[in-house]
Amino acid sequence: MRALAFFTAIIMSLTAVHANVPIIVTGPAHLRTAVRLCGKASDQLRNGDIAGAKQNVDAALRIDPKLWPALFVRAQIYRSEGKYELAIQDCNEALRLYPGCVEASLLRASAKVHLGKYADALKEFNYLISLHPRPVTLARALSDRAWFQATCPDPAFRNGKQAVKDAKAACSIMQWKDEDMIDTLAAAYAETGDFASATRYAAQALTIKDIPPLDAKRIQHHLTLFQQNRPIRL
Repeated sequence: MRALAFFTAIIMSLTAVHANVPIIVTGPAHLRTAVRLCGKASDQLRNGDIAGAKQNVDAALRIDPKLWPALFVRAQIYRSEGKYELAIQDCNEALRLYPGCVEASLLRASAKVHLGKYADALKEFNYLISLHPRPVTLARALSDRAWFQATCPDPAFRNGKQAVKDAKAACSIMQWKDEDMIDTLAAAYAETGDFASATRYAAQALTIKDIPPLDAKRIQHHLTLFQQNRPIRL
């Protein structure tokens, strides 16, 4: 139980909004070192330092090749590089080592979307939401499904009304403090053709404090599209 609580604390710290859940540093010295490297890699990735993130997550995995939080962070790195098959492989291994890592399932579903495996991705989103995970994870699952249904290149999988519903629920869970989820709501409204609402919510997303520069740039691009009455497509 001690080990489970330890690693649960790790994954919460790596995936919570703005990393506001602290890491509980307990256990052997080599694991503490590996965990710190994971946390640093996660922060670097969020700030766009992919090279630094790679260096630290690789160091963590040299300490313990079966450290599933490190595998999860490496999967995030692979996704950012467009290496979706490799991301899925790391997610699969992280889930084998710790089946409770719902965030790895979400990342895997996202990678499947980029590979054009839309039916599989939607099935995974639906299943994860049906599990009713902890609030932060549920919000992310709802938001990810909303993004998929608002932006999928295949119109057969787009559902603007459901995307708006999911995105609103996600924003409510996070008390309207997560810029990505508010941006997703904007994209959902754009899919319904309500570009006035899309523009309003994209502008609102940009008012959230401490947005990483890369995220702000992405949301600003979305705002420009909505002002031109154009939806987002993956």
